[in-house]
Amino acid sequence: MFGLDIPYEEIRYFNLQKSFSLTDGQYDKMMAHAHRPEELLSYEETPGAVKAVSRWLDERHDVKIITGRPVSAYEASREWLDWHGLERIPLFCLNKYGRDNFMKGSSFNLELEDYYKMHFDYAVEDSPCAFKFFEHLPDLKVMVFDRPWNRECEFPNKNYIRCFDWEMMEVQHV
Repeated sequence: MFGLDIPYEEIRYFNLQKSFSLTDGQYDKMMAHAHRPEELLSYEETPGAVKAVSRWLDERHDVKIITGRPVSAYEASREWLDWHGLERIPLFCLNKYGRDNFMKGSSFNLELEDYYKMHFDYAVEDSPCAFKFFEHLPDLKVMVFDRPWNRECEFPNKNYIRCFDWEMMEVQHV
């Protein structure tokens, strides 16, 4: 879009507006495009993710997907998960980046105050911007999925472990 061709390995910030030097209007247009159902449904699985998450479910772990995607992306995201055999996982949209209008009372819309009442033993994250959402869980083990935009970040504590693939995440969660 916008005549830009930026290789994946050169994306240095989770904030794509900053990574791509976009105006506010360009960023809004890009985000609307990226969250269209046909775009979301075209994404390929990250190798090993479905297998690892399915194993966690089979082992009776309480797995939840909490995404910063906008509420408008819920249906397509849910469909993608179901297509890939992950229909057992609850999916929640959390307005963690302040860019969404939430629907009060929906079963998949998670307000921050409700999120902060939840407890987790493990988390998988790739955005350094989201680390602050784990501060209320001092014993949480966070598996940081290695991405170009998080390679230079400092981890908040020793519970954060860089993982290069889902196989490594499976080993770390044991």
